Parts: sequence; C-alpha cells; structure tokens
Amino acid sequence: MFEKIVLVTRKTRLAELVERLNTRAQARFYLEHAGQDFDDYAREDDTYRRALDGLHGALALGLPVQQVDRSLVPTFLFTGKELVVAVGQDGLVANVAKYVDTQPLVGVNPDPSRFDGVLLPFGVEGARAAVRRTLEGKASVREVTLAEARLEDGQRLLAFNDLFLGARTHVSARYTLRYGDAAEPQSSSGVIVSTGAGSSGWLSSVFTLARGLTSSTGGVPGESWNMAWEDPRLAFVVREPFISRHSSAGLISGFVSSEQELVLESRMPSGGVIFSDGVEEDFLAFNAGATAHIRPAAQRARLVVP
Repeated sequence: MFEKIVLVTRKTRLAELVERLNTRAQARFYLEHAGQDFDDYAREDDTYRRALDGLHGALALGLPVQQVDRSLVPTFLFTGKELVVAVGQDGLVANVAKYVDTQPLVGVNPDPSRFDGVLLPFGVEGARAAVRRTLEGKASVREVTLAEARLEDGQRLLAFNDLFLGARTHVSARYTLRYGDAAEPQSSSGVIVSTGAGSSGWLSSVFTLARGLTSSTGGVPGESWNMAWEDPRLAFVVREPFISRHSSAGLISGFVSSEQELVLESRMPSGGVIFSDGVEEDFLAFNAGATAHIRPAAQRARLVVP
C-alpha cells in the first residue's frame, strides 16, 4: 500500500533568520540588538535538529524516507502511496492535511515543552511504533471535516481549521452574503468559516470577544463552545459587521452543511482574498465578479491517533 515515508519539516525561527541574514552570527547580533534572547532561538533550533535526527533513525522501517519542507507541500506530488509524517507545530499538521488527500498523517511533537501538540499526539520516541502500526493497517485514525471554498471558475481552496473571506488589508470587505433563502449586502472585517477542528481557535476568539463585551456592558455573557472534529457542519461568523445605507447585518452567523451552503459574491474592485488556516500566501483572489461557494469538503483529513 505504501511506497515511501514523506517526512514534512519546517524551518525554525533561527533557520529563517539565518536564511534572511546569511549567518548565525548576524542572526545573534540582530536578536540581541533588538533585546531578544538568542539562546532561546538556539535551544529551539538544536532541539528540532535532534528530533529530526532521531526520527530518521526511528523511521528506518524498510521504506525510503523523503524529507520535504513545508513550503514545498502545496506543489509536492502526492500519489496516494505515501505515509506522511509531520514534525513541527500544530499548524504544520493543519496545513499539510489539506494536500495529502486521504493518506494517513502522523503528527510528531519535536519539543513538548514548547508546543501544545493538540494535533501532535506522538513524541519522537513514539513515532516508530505509530508509523509501524499505520504501515500494518492497525493504526487508529480520526477523520476530520475540512472546509472548501470553490469559485465558479473551478478554483478551490481547502481548510483544516478555517477559511477567511475578506480584504487583504485592514479595510472593510464589501460583498453580498447569501445563506438559505436570504441574501444581503454587507460591509465587515471579513467572514470566518470554521471547521470543528478549528472551532477552538479563531472562532473561539469571536466568542471570547462577545463574552467580554457583553460582560463589561452589563449584558449576559455567552458560553464558549467547541464542535467535534468529525462534525459534518461548518460554522460561519461575520466579523464586525457594519450597518449603513448600503450594508446590513441580519445574517451574521450560522452553520454550513452539504445541504445548505454559504455563498459570497465579492463587491471589492481589488484586494479581495480567500485564504485558509492563516496562510495568506496561499490564496484565491476574491474581487468583483467572483462568487465563492462554501461547504464541507468531500475529502476528509485522516489523523493517526494513539
């Protein structure tokens, strides 16, 4: 079933600085001149390198191991015969899951003292057993609902945590929102569409804001909640909707399902975007004339769990 193991890695903060500033010494000077702790960057980098060395040994299970940087994942050709191992922060798993189709994905936490590891259930020492069970078809797998934005010209974008539809910069986004039988023009800071896996992230900050505002103004604070990762629905929230002669705020939240999609028609002449999981570089242009259809994706991420 599997022909190779693909080990997806990420650059550490120090590696990115060295890439930008050419040498480790210049990176040290830059950080210390800014009053930051170079040693913290160095410890993170050293720990990550040791984790990678350990993983290469642990993954010697008779299959070739190909190491791929996260920046290459969107253009990497996954054939469906790879077992994918992601080692980094939780966001790395979220971003990789969109591109590996139905292949199982093993998340490895290289530094448990530094990273929460919600999507990284295995340490370096447990990675070999997890990969072996997956190769033998004995691993437990949790399927995660993904969100999909599809434009009418056929372009599409998947999200593990959430989609953002709005303006690239901090200006008001203008669009018409259609949900069910209702439609209205809106002006807002953009629309967040969250999966169950992402409901404890960006979406939860909206609830935190609402709870704080209602509490400080004497209102009744709302209760925070999370959706299950497997929940077949998506949840959408309009950020900071503005009411004017030309914009309304009657449709500000709801659930999206395969039976009831969310449709946004852009009214922005330029600067409109759709991006997923906080990766602004990987986006769809969402300018005047573009219509986005949002619904749960048919594809699901398959995360290997203990």
